Amino acid sequence: MVWDRQTKMEYEWKPDEQGLQQILQLLKESQSPDTTIQRTVQQKLEQLNQYPDFNNYLIFVLTKLKSEDEPTRSLSGLILKNNVKAHFQNFPNGVTDFIKSECLNNIGDSSPLIRATVGILITTIASKGELQNWPDLLPKLCSLLDSEDYNTCEGAFGALQKICEDSAEILDSDVLDRPLNIMIPKFLQFFKHSSPKIRSHAVACVNQFIISRTQALMLHIDSFIENLFALAGDEEAEVRKNVCRALVMLLEVRMDRLLPHMHNIVEYMLQRTQDQDENVALEACEFWLTLAEQPICKDVLVRHLPKLIPVLVNGMKYSDIDIILLKGDVEEDETIPDSEQDIRPRFHRSRTVAQQHEEDGIEEEDDDDDEIDDDDTISDWNLRKCSAAALDVLANVYRDELLPHILPLLKELLFHHEWVVKESGILVLGAIAEGCMQGMIPYLPELIPHLIQCLSDKKALVRSITCWTLSRYAHWVVSQPPDTYLKPLMTELLKRILDSNKRVQEAACSAFATLEEEACTELVPYLAYILDTLVFAFSKYQHKNLLILYDAIGTLADSVGHHLNKPEYIQMLMPPLIQKWNMLKDEDKDLFPLLECLSSVATALQSGFLPYCEPVYQRCVNLVQKTLAQAMLNNAQPEQYEAPDKDFMIVALDLLSGLAEGLGGNIEQLVARSNILTLMYQCMQDKMPEVRQSSFALLGDLTKACFQHVKPCIADFMPILGTNLNPEFISVCNNATWAIGEISIQMEMQPYIPMVLHQLVEIINRPNTPKTLLENTAITIGRLGYVCPQEVAPMLQQFIRPWCTSLRNIRDNEEKDSAFRGICTMISVNPSGVIQDFIFFCDAVASWINPKDDLRDMFCKILHGFKNQVGDENWRRFSDQFPLPLKERLAAFYGV
Repeated sequence: MVWDRQTKMEYEWKPDEQGLQQILQLLKESQSPDTTIQRTVQQKLEQLNQYPDFNNYLIFVLTKLKSEDEPTRSLSGLILKNNVKAHFQNFPNGVTDFIKSECLNNIGDSSPLIRATVGILITTIASKGELQNWPDLLPKLCSLLDSEDYNTCEGAFGALQKICEDSAEILDSDVLDRPLNIMIPKFLQFFKHSSPKIRSHAVACVNQFIISRTQALMLHIDSFIENLFALAGDEEAEVRKNVCRALVMLLEVRMDRLLPHMHNIVEYMLQRTQDQDENVALEACEFWLTLAEQPICKDVLVRHLPKLIPVLVNGMKYSDIDIILLKGDVEEDETIPDSEQDIRPRFHRSRTVAQQHEEDGIEEEDDDDDEIDDDDTISDWNLRKCSAAALDVLANVYRDELLPHILPLLKELLFHHEWVVKESGILVLGAIAEGCMQGMIPYLPELIPHLIQCLSDKKALVRSITCWTLSRYAHWVVSQPPDTYLKPLMTELLKRILDSNKRVQEAACSAFATLEEEACTELVPYLAYILDTLVFAFSKYQHKNLLILYDAIGTLADSVGHHLNKPEYIQMLMPPLIQKWNMLKDEDKDLFPLLECLSSVATALQSGFLPYCEPVYQRCVNLVQKTLAQAMLNNAQPEQYEAPDKDFMIVALDLLSGLAEGLGGNIEQLVARSNILTLMYQCMQDKMPEVRQSSFALLGDLTKACFQHVKPCIADFMPILGTNLNPEFISVCNNATWAIGEISIQMEMQPYIPMVLHQLVEIINRPNTPKTLLENTAITIGRLGYVCPQEVAPMLQQFIRPWCTSLRNIRDNEEKDSAFRGICTMISVNPSGVIQDFIFFCDAVASWINPKDDLRDMFCKILHGFKNQVGDENWRRFSDQFPLPLKERLAAFYGV
């Protein structure tokens, strides 16, 4: 057949019969299940895109060829939609006009499938910036809403709903002369339409403009809310769902308008949360989650709790469908391999360097591991999860006041003979753990043993939820004498790690990781037993759970630290890890959790890791090198080379940090024989923040481990560190700050002070700066002042106050020591810089438990010098402002 490349486009375009048959043939073939056929079809479609009127054929099949079956016509429209997405700017004008007019003429096709396809096509053209170039689109669609013909009205509304979803922002801008001023009142008229489908479209259209507080809607807010109330009892589930969704969004945006009706709205939402249609119930259940975040929640809901709590608890039971989807009747599945789509992508959290605090180990900025997360194979968000999440947030709002409403229900649920009911009770108990912990303590001595018994329930779903709930009470368990609860809990959890059901293995492994974090060195006496189990799990686990097992092993290493460094433990643990390490290819994403795990293990084992370090080190350097090379190719020729997954490089840099931290000076040989510093120089300039973050952490760790190899590069590195002192990227800034501090205690810093000092002083004075960043900034300023007092001391007055407050809460350690030596040195150079804030300095000095003798002498000298300078009378007046503990402490330690 002959394709005419230069067809003159007339509106009266007619397809060539042969061309038409060829395209129909392709459309038929593309519905074939055979992948080879599909691939050939793809190639042919790509070739046909060379011809300007190919897209005319596609729209013709969609809108005019009524003789064809609907799936084929719809498919033609969807291929056209993809072409619009990819090549719209290259369509000749005639083709564009033909497609647009055909769309508008056929929006009312008698087939719902064809109407929907035309609607998708319209919104795709509109979102390609064409709302401006298609001025008659919106007026035309709005006028079609008034058509007598149902199909036309429904088709136009369907298209408008999609446009409102895809182009909400531009609809509310001056670019289009604010069409919403006409559209929104128009939509509101249709809330009372006789057809449920139309009512549903109308509400859905308006809903797109709530969160953005669109002016046109805010003008009509009262009539909108009134119309919503009128639809409250609609017989159509889709309408009820959209009404609930609207009310949830209005809670965030126009609480003022809902408040007068709050009592009725809550009553309504209570009914809807029990709706027969689960989609409506889920949408309504979101209301409680959103309301709980509002300050007025406590007062508004208090009188409704007796009704609300049972509704939420009831929603936490598995539905029959859930149980089928979860294969709840399959008890043993450990030998069945995982299907690949079950395995969620994991995101690596890059390394952030933090300080040790008085009360605990490292402060986590974000502790989001304990979300309600128990059945992730059902569609991720469902009524059960939403109800549990709502109960969790309400428990945090009402604390123990919630218990009178919950305890009577719990008694009934936890000992129920039906497993589904009992299971939901265990979930309830876990959901309230955080908010009601204080009030639950009296019941825990009998509940925890009951839960430990439930770990051997015959139903796998009961065993798995029990793992999760027990992990929520791990903090309390660890606070009791170990033999009472910790030992029996640990023994049973370890058995569940070897359960014959995969869901239970997963839940037990996650719960055990939480227990490890809480128990830390309490686990040391049981290490042999724990390792025995975890290593046995290696041979037993399928793919997905292996990834969680790595996490449990890494967390164990973080929790017990150097106690892991015993030959018999290393002998158990390392061979299976190294075996997996050797099996995985460089492009396998399973390397992420394994590398994270090895990083923790290397840090814990210290010299014990030496026999394994060389191949691990080499491979990490290779991963970084490969990723950088791929990124360079992709930058140069993006069409030919795809962008690399930089997570490989990030995880590798973090493992190198773990090696440097664990092996210390022993890493020197490996660094000497590799090009890691050249690679780091590139990583520090990567445009992806996480790459820079990890490379600065590694720079700091290598500076501590083998500075002789880092030193020659410092002149190149310092300007890059200076430009990354940008608190917009908190973690990057944090690690760069820390690295500068580590470098400054190793070498002469004078030439570099101008590159970094101003930024550091700015960061320490910034409001709302996270604690970790403030502490690292203070330490680095102190260290710079120690090595270059003449350069830094003149600015003392600008940072002394935040400096003192940010370091008073961290433990005595080397970093704190060097920072305080710096501050004392600067005070001796510029005493007037500290006068105004001297009370803060006194407080910071008092935060030391036992400073080294020479540091204590420095403190003494400054305190007495100040006292002598102002005279006894003034000193007494000054020290009368001190809180009593501070006064006593300074007197006892420093005699002032």
